[in-house]
Amino acid sequence: LALLPRAGGELRAFVVAHSHMDVGWVYTVQESMHAYAANVYTTVIEELMKGKQRKFIAVEQEFFRLWWDMVATDTQKQQVHQLLQEGRLEFVIGGQVMHDEAVTLIDDQILQLTEGHGFLYETFGFRPRFSWHVDPFGASATTPTLFALAGFNAHLISRIDYDLKAEMQKNKKLQFVWQGSPSLSERQEIFTHVMDQYSYCTPSQLPFSNRSGFFWNGFATFPDPPKDGVYPNMSLPVTDANLHLYAQTMVANIKERAAWFQTGEVLWPWGCDKQFFNASVQYSNMDLLIDYINKHSAEFGVTVQYATVSDYFQAVYSRNLTWEIRDSQDFLPYSTEPFQAWTGFYTSRSTLKGIARRASSLLYAGESFFTQYVWKHPEGSVCKYKALKQLQSLRWAVSEVQHHDGITGTESPKVKDMYLNNLMYGMLNVKKLMASIIFDINNAKKNGEVYSSVYTQGSGKPDVDLYVVVYNPLAWNITTFVTVSVSSEEMSVYDELGYSVPAQVQSSMESQATYDLYILVSISGLSYRKYSIKPMDGKQSAFIGSSIKYKRRDLTHAGQQSRQLFPVVNNCYQIVFDQNTNLMHSITERETNQTVQFTQEFLEYHVNGDTKKGPISDNYLFAPNASAVPVSKAVGLEVMSGSLVTEIRQYFYSNVTSQDYVYAVYTRLYSVPEGYDGKLLCHRIEQEYSVGPLELNREAVLRTSTDLNTKQLLYTDNNGYQMQKRPFKAYVNNTVARNYYPMVQTAYIEDDTTRLMLLAERAHGVSSQGNGQVEVMLHRRLWNNFQWNLNNNLTLNDSSVVRPVIWLVLGTKAVTNTLYRTSGLALEHRPVVMFGALSEDKPKLPRLLQQDSVHDLPVTVPPNLHLQTLSIPGWRYSSSHAEQLRSIRMGKQKQGDADFSRVLLRIRHLYEVGEDPVLSQPVMVDLQSLLKGLGSVMAVEERSLTGTWDVNTLERWKWKTAQYPGKRFFNSTETSEDFIVTVHPKEIRTFFVYFQVQ
Repeated sequence: LALLPRAGGELRAFVVAHSHMDVGWVYTVQESMHAYAANVYTTVIEELMKGKQRKFIAVEQEFFRLWWDMVATDTQKQQVHQLLQEGRLEFVIGGQVMHDEAVTLIDDQILQLTEGHGFLYETFGFRPRFSWHVDPFGASATTPTLFALAGFNAHLISRIDYDLKAEMQKNKKLQFVWQGSPSLSERQEIFTHVMDQYSYCTPSQLPFSNRSGFFWNGFATFPDPPKDGVYPNMSLPVTDANLHLYAQTMVANIKERAAWFQTGEVLWPWGCDKQFFNASVQYSNMDLLIDYINKHSAEFGVTVQYATVSDYFQAVYSRNLTWEIRDSQDFLPYSTEPFQAWTGFYTSRSTLKGIARRASSLLYAGESFFTQYVWKHPEGSVCKYKALKQLQSLRWAVSEVQHHDGITGTESPKVKDMYLNNLMYGMLNVKKLMASIIFDINNAKKNGEVYSSVYTQGSGKPDVDLYVVVYNPLAWNITTFVTVSVSSEEMSVYDELGYSVPAQVQSSMESQATYDLYILVSISGLSYRKYSIKPMDGKQSAFIGSSIKYKRRDLTHAGQQSRQLFPVVNNCYQIVFDQNTNLMHSITERETNQTVQFTQEFLEYHVNGDTKKGPISDNYLFAPNASAVPVSKAVGLEVMSGSLVTEIRQYFYSNVTSQDYVYAVYTRLYSVPEGYDGKLLCHRIEQEYSVGPLELNREAVLRTSTDLNTKQLLYTDNNGYQMQKRPFKAYVNNTVARNYYPMVQTAYIEDDTTRLMLLAERAHGVSSQGNGQVEVMLHRRLWNNFQWNLNNNLTLNDSSVVRPVIWLVLGTKAVTNTLYRTSGLALEHRPVVMFGALSEDKPKLPRLLQQDSVHDLPVTVPPNLHLQTLSIPGWRYSSSHAEQLRSIRMGKQKQGDADFSRVLLRIRHLYEVGEDPVLSQPVMVDLQSLLKGLGSVMAVEERSLTGTWDVNTLERWKWKTAQYPGKRFFNSTETSEDFIVTVHPKEIRTFFVYFQVQ
């Protein structure tokens, strides 16, 4: 069919065959591969070869790669190459998964996209140009920017608020040009299509039959495909007798949808979840329908064709219409009905959310650690191929969990276990790799016992000298505390040169038998330091923190006495507690002497689990019965004070006589000795919470109330990339739940002078339910009798204890502006701590390390930039597109070793235009000097976000808008001369760097 519209204005329907394949959700990846996923690719490829007009789009690369590596025959592989060539098979998005948009971090979105794109380009020379984000629960404004940077021509979403979608549909405004980033604006805008109310599944109702239509292969069965090939719920086959009626049904739906769009092109998704496992019966029925409608197109006023997403957007683009611009407002939260606000998943399975982020952070550290090792120690003995495999196992696991039923917490328990097992396996691999690199660099004997941990599991053997190696994965100098568990109070800590290091030891909050040793570390960018911990030898020892326990207070009687206040102080803050209640009372920012009334309490929303009684909460939805209820009537308090760390431990009991607490808060203030740069450390009030196990159908929140006049305005981040303004909105129904937003890394409230920032190490739901208030949902435990949830084991009976950490930063807007980006990243990428015990036959520490270049030339960027990626991807593809296509044609890409010569570097500007007078300026970076510690930079190539395009050859469609009526292609940013790059606000710049081989 010609691509231009026919005369007479008839409608053109683009039938896009697809299978929505969740990478986990109800079934594990292995179960899905066995039951249906492998059959999708096997049968679709076979059927596409049989009919030249047939087409299909493939989305999630994790399933496709498993099929390609484990199932596909050489013939099938050849056929895939041919079908891609012919444009009949198209990869859309091209990431490992279809990532969630609400609770994922931008780094992890980029990782999973890069992982899939690298495979597609290396294997096929194919680069996706379109998105297909049909299922994430709400749409973030980061995503359009991400896809624009990856070279996409159009973006497609579906799940947005039901009432908003109805209005946009009625006014034909489902398509627009989205400028997702206020700072990048039209440079990285993208045409965006919102699917109509039918979304991505074919409407299956037939007016002439009580059987369904269009789903001719039926539904997949688990655990095994049926032996006889007969699946449940197979749709009514197309026959001569019903052909006309079938065609009428399809045409009526096409016409209904056409009325909602501005052009005569209708996108008609054909498929749904787990479809096309028997592609033969699908296509043979649809062929008959398409042929019939096209033979009678004059009568129907419609032509129909098989299509890819590219075919559809190409047709709309060629209309050359003028489109409206949407600014950087996102589509969160997402509601499907008056009582169905999908804001529960912002917190569901908090433990999984936390581990996914720790894994991401460990991967980030492991990548730069390995990259430096390869270039600084070319003679090193660690096997590079094995090391790359270890890193790849964690890349794969972190990519996988970004799926929209992964990190969201909306999966069944066995799938949650699959994600966790894959993450733990990958983390173990990377810890082993980092330990073996340390060994190799320090020429340690291989029998020395090193075990590594991102958290503190010290060996606790006082008779052996412990040493800790601490790696700072950020490209800034960092001064912070690391914590090690030790078995005795009397400890001394020394650096590599034998100098004493400031430290404090105090009884552990975890167990009676151990102590927490806080070590003050000061480490330059992408470098490590080695510290030895010895039992005290009479010389300088760690400060010992002293403990004061306060009487447990009964909150029900607290109002009657006069206030007894006591302060806890460091150089930046004075926190005042009220001894009558054992609760926080106020915080003073000492530089401006500004005091903010400040109280915190735990509350629970009680929710309904009985569908007969009203709306329910589940993994996805949050539907509170009423206002949140305070949980504790009594609070216990213990203050551990020392010269470096003051820790306030508050325990919340349901009443004065309860044995056990369900909630605890550990608040830490840090004091930094002279000679250390303690600005970030001093300005953070660190809080760690212990929440759980909860009772059933309770949702736990920490509510912080201040006297700031915030007018109930909240700010939360999109994916740790940009901030969104969240004014409180009143609704007829469900106002509490619809005012919850995801906090991935940052949220804040403010008045005219003062701002309170919250920084998080995992995603949470967050809301401002009153003036001067911000509440964070920390944990949920639910059960309901909704049959669909029961059938799929999606009831979230999560009896765990969760231990999230939030850093509070309080101050003027100017001060918090300079702190919050760097502080958020310092929380995300805390130093990696590895432990070892030195056995007796080694030279005793302290001794000089073999003066390793790690210390000589740190990698440092200015505080408004972030070194987002420094890794060795290992891809074998050529940087030249023509060269890459040639080598694929000649079959050279099938085998070959990983390429270690190419280093992937990404630099991100952390600030928006106009956000800060100094930090919002463009920054010039000399890449040669930045990376001189790794070697001599020979060549730099600027690439698209995922690395597959040379930016000089990347052209994206420019859609016409009233603002920019010319229709042209986008060309990218200016490229670097002499290795000097200017990075503008909010840019993410991606480079391939090549060093001189030593």
